[in-house]
Amino acid sequence: MDAKPCIDSLTVKNSHVLPPDTNTHGTLFGGKLMAHIDDVAAIAAVRHCRKPVVTASTDSVDFLQPVFEGDTVCLEAFVTWAHNTSMEVFVKATTENLLTGERKVCTTAFLSMVAVDENNDPTPVPSVYPETEEEQWLHDHAQKRHEHRKNRRKESKELAEKFGTSLPWRRNS
Repeated sequence: MDAKPCIDSLTVKNSHVLPPDTNTHGTLFGGKLMAHIDDVAAIAAVRHCRKPVVTASTDSVDFLQPVFEGDTVCLEAFVTWAHNTSMEVFVKATTENLLTGERKVCTTAFLSMVAVDENNDPTPVPSVYPETEEEQWLHDHAQKRHEHRKNRRKESKELAEKFGTSLPWRRNS
């Protein structure tokens, strides 16, 4: 498999924030923004590997700026790093007031996407290489983020095992 540049997976999505997309504060529901993030990340990952993908993890999503009703939200995503069957995708979301033209970055996120075959088993993906200073910075720090995700996943599995499937308010007597 030939390595591909980050730019080959670039995906851009714009959405107008309408009343059904907002909460009682007149701002975009956080879950709605997270759905946009997952969608654009999946498209970028498929563009990179040309295979179906599943979301393995989403790093923390910090809502840095509100996205108001009537604004647009623009999401940009591209693959920053690949490891065997997984890809790290960087997503930047920017809000724009259409009347004033003012723009603000409202969130950034990293997602891990895994390519799957026809049996939904993980399958290899091409490597990726940076071409710009920003892509290089993201690429250089990706291994550290990957290790952090592995450790976090281990902790999540431990929590799941400890708490199990019983209801939390029922104690074994």
